[in-house]
Amino acid sequence: MIYESFCRETVDGQGRLTSFRLNYPENFNFGYDVVDALAAQAPGKRALVWCNAEGAERTFTFGDISRLSSRVANALLAEGIRRGDQVMVALKRHYEYWLVTVALHKLGAVMIPMTHMLTQADIRYRLGQAKVKGIICTPQDQVPHRVRAAVEEMGLTCKLWTVQQDVPGFANLSTAMDQASETLERQPTLAHDPMVLYFTSGTTGYPKGVVHDFTYPLAHIVTAKYWQQAEEGGLHFTVAETGWAKASWGKLYGQWLIGCAVMVFDFDNFDPKQLTAVINRYGVTSFCAPPTVYRYLVKKGIPDMPSLRHAATAGEQLAPEVFRKFTEKTGLPLMEGYGQTETTLLLANFKGDVPVEGSMGHPSPLYNIELRQPDGSPTPVGEIGEIVLLPPEEGEQPGLFTHYLGNESLYRHVWKDGVYHTGDAAWADPDGNYWFHGRFDDIIKTGGYRVGPFEVENILMEHPAVLECSVVGVPDPLRGQAIKAVVVPLPGQEPSRALEQELKTFANSRMAEYKWIRTVEFVSAMPKTISGKIRKTELRA
Repeated sequence: MIYESFCRETVDGQGRLTSFRLNYPENFNFGYDVVDALAAQAPGKRALVWCNAEGAERTFTFGDISRLSSRVANALLAEGIRRGDQVMVALKRHYEYWLVTVALHKLGAVMIPMTHMLTQADIRYRLGQAKVKGIICTPQDQVPHRVRAAVEEMGLTCKLWTVQQDVPGFANLSTAMDQASETLERQPTLAHDPMVLYFTSGTTGYPKGVVHDFTYPLAHIVTAKYWQQAEEGGLHFTVAETGWAKASWGKLYGQWLIGCAVMVFDFDNFDPKQLTAVINRYGVTSFCAPPTVYRYLVKKGIPDMPSLRHAATAGEQLAPEVFRKFTEKTGLPLMEGYGQTETTLLLANFKGDVPVEGSMGHPSPLYNIELRQPDGSPTPVGEIGEIVLLPPEEGEQPGLFTHYLGNESLYRHVWKDGVYHTGDAAWADPDGNYWFHGRFDDIIKTGGYRVGPFEVENILMEHPAVLECSVVGVPDPLRGQAIKAVVVPLPGQEPSRALEQELKTFANSRMAEYKWIRTVEFVSAMPKTISGKIRKTELRA
């Protein structure tokens, strides 16, 4: 398998991964050295199986992906996109995402994935942070309108593309691709060039730009093979929108490196019956989704899924009863995992493990992970500490982000005392299993998405009836957490159901749906620390 060219791995008698080291050329590029190489070895091998909620479907081989991505690359080259240029991509789950991604990698351009749900203000913020030379977006859901309005508001002249159909003010990349050559001369790139820029959710500030280099795909070999247990010749299905880093984890890199095709279901509204129908119709062999999806499956009734051999989950805490009911029905244990946008998979229940219900598993051999106390001392077994990453004793650390976009001080802060601070709290049992305890920051994980309270609070504070507010996540049986706003009304404003609805309508109309406020509680004063900071822990309680 092609991944073996880029790593050295050792396993024990039970197939558990015990060590993993990468080995790659200085000009490693996923587009050429994986996609084009696989196309040369086995052009007819299945790479991507795509369908949508309307019944359309397409299957792409590695030969197809290689040729079509080169066509896209040539179309972008003709418009001036070059190595190092930053290009935003908002293509939902359209199959064009995979062609565009590989094309941008081949050019050495920096891809900036973004969800189609972003508002005009969200897009404007990202345009203000990144030096964007082009934007490629879906023609659906009024995304071109919001993109163009944000670009005009910022006074930018970047190139705009859509796919599939003509949209005024946008070039049609699908048409340009059809007219371009499928012969592409290899463009010069280096393994440590920036490859992808993800914007994460903020906690005490706005979203951060997280930059990964071209070694990032190789670190996901562990993700795909040893956690998700995708298999050579299999079909892996991860439920994730392409605007988030989870797409990199489960819809592209590691899966193709180990010779596994990826399943893509292009949908807008989640329906458990549709999801399981896709699994059974196409013979999905491994599946990964946030706990929210499993909660819906358990609630609605889990049908037989005879082709499914492995199931994994990550993104938020998994309720024990969901774990038990899914395993009872399918016979498959849910393999939990944990990581961040800044990293690849850090902790997991790996291949060969017997997962302990509720545990995140143990550290990946790719990283040197410890629990530390605030003073930097090691955390005793059974006590709560912060998950930190120690730098490797020798060489580099693949899979770890290279910097925050335009924020060197923040990068130095998360690397204080010589270790990378995740900001997440956990404890470890005597067997070395890690158990998630919560965030040291106050990020909200709702329905598989991560939401920073700061953004929601800023919008809510714009309402004239709000004197002070704080946003927290509260337990929700389906979403994991729901977003709750605690509000101190302006003097003269009386709390009421009408005011609650007015605040929700005001804020939610200005935000992407996954950030919507679900409940509002009125209080006369916020609980605060002596320094004046709001105690979110008390609000959640």
